[in-house]
Amino acid sequence: MEINWWPIIAAVVAVIAVAYYRFTRTYDFFEKRGIPYYSYVPILGSIWEAVLQRISFAETVEKIYQAFPDSKYIGFFDFSSPIVMIRDLELLKSITVKNFDHFPDHRSFDSVDRDPLFGKNLFALRGDRWKEVRNTLSPAFTSSKMKAMFVLMRECAKEYGDYFASLPADQTTLELKDSFTKYTNDVIATCAFGINVNSIKDPKNNFYVYGREATHFGRSQSIKFFIVRSLPWVARALNIRIIRKQVADFFQDLVAITMKTRDEKGIVRPDMLQLMMETRGKLGPGKDLTIEDMTAQAFVFFFGGFESTSTLMCFAAYEVGINEEVQKRLQDEIDQVLEDCKGEATYEAINDMKYLDAVILESLRMYPTIVAIDRLCVKPFELPPHLPGKKPYIVQENECIWIPIYGIQRDPQNYPEPNKFNPDRFYSDAQQMLNSSSLFTFGLGPRMCIGNRFAILEAKVLLFYIFAKCNLLPCAKTSIPLRLNRKGFAMTSENGFWFNIQPRNIKKGEVEKITVPGKTMFIEKIPDRHPDN
Repeated sequence: MEINWWPIIAAVVAVIAVAYYRFTRTYDFFEKRGIPYYSYVPILGSIWEAVLQRISFAETVEKIYQAFPDSKYIGFFDFSSPIVMIRDLELLKSITVKNFDHFPDHRSFDSVDRDPLFGKNLFALRGDRWKEVRNTLSPAFTSSKMKAMFVLMRECAKEYGDYFASLPADQTTLELKDSFTKYTNDVIATCAFGINVNSIKDPKNNFYVYGREATHFGRSQSIKFFIVRSLPWVARALNIRIIRKQVADFFQDLVAITMKTRDEKGIVRPDMLQLMMETRGKLGPGKDLTIEDMTAQAFVFFFGGFESTSTLMCFAAYEVGINEEVQKRLQDEIDQVLEDCKGEATYEAINDMKYLDAVILESLRMYPTIVAIDRLCVKPFELPPHLPGKKPYIVQENECIWIPIYGIQRDPQNYPEPNKFNPDRFYSDAQQMLNSSSLFTFGLGPRMCIGNRFAILEAKVLLFYIFAKCNLLPCAKTSIPLRLNRKGFAMTSENGFWFNIQPRNIKKGEVEKITVPGKTMFIEKIPDRHPDN
């Protein structure tokens, strides 16, 4: 029997036409409203270069930000979704602080059932539930709790400092990200989940292996994330999950078993899980945190600490390692603290280190791990005219605005010579600069990252012990200048963070002059030494 192909062809064409219309129907949004907007391509929108991995996601944000330098805000398309990017600092402060009630939420993930670790965590929660959980978790980051967690961090950091300083002679060329990620893994394991792991001695422990899988946003993971966030109907139709079910089940089982063990044996620890356990029966009918809720909160803490903080430490160590004067000045400050504290750094001493603070904040400015964040409008809000003489624009309910963190922090009007690593710009008053309206790395206002103090302390403690015991020297694999990775939207280096690790107490060798694009450096040659020496 002969098949009549015309109805089939017509049906396929109709499906393609409907899909194309659905993807492109919003592309006249800004033109109708008189708002300048960044160019786009159908379906992929204005972020097409990042999606196709022609440039990094950070560089995409910066290009959009710079497109209309005189405008208070500009439009762009996140795939087919029209988004208003706010450029004006005073307007951003108004939106995130003064008028927070208009923009209290992030655009949530339409994947609570498929991805509860993302859909139920503090970052994704909205409205009253966000307030309840935020209030529940806030006590985990008081000074007394931080001081208790500092002791756990210090023990981990000392072990990693010893590990770096005792590397065999044939293994001193090291990629930092792997080691730093193991450190953050061990710290989060003990501070959030209440378990002890040692990822140096046991790099194949499930906590590290599953954690790395869940937080590593390479090409395929990033595509899934974009689809779930921007095209939820596609994610539902294809049942796309960001995190594999086996990984999500591991963390949920871990929380359940840990809670059961603590209840049965009367174990109490100064960690986030204990804090959530103590809320049982106290939040009111229907408000108690379930095992799934607790796992989601512990996981977002893990996600931020595991990936973001290790990345921060990599960029900070990279800049210290390629800037000899910065490294010497930092080590002088570390040596002074160790002398004053008789060899054992205290919580107060590390918090008072002005130059280490400045190094961390300058690294956060240049390399924010989250390059842009969104806010969802819940009730109409009037933006002023984007240029003098133009009309104001009223952001409607369910419309999104973006805060272009990377663009703001690389803008020469906010930070002179923005591509130069200069810790001195934060040296005079680091705390004031952390809360300034031009440093958005942790956000601003009530939605500011709840774990920012924890992340900074975690980074400071490791860098303290690494540079107390080692020099980081550029090697043949060190990328100078650094290029941002284009595979996925995570902020990281394209070629990793490679350095030669030299213990500070070994005899100095000859000095070798090397030239890299735009810079000449003097690198100490490592004397031959036996691994047991």
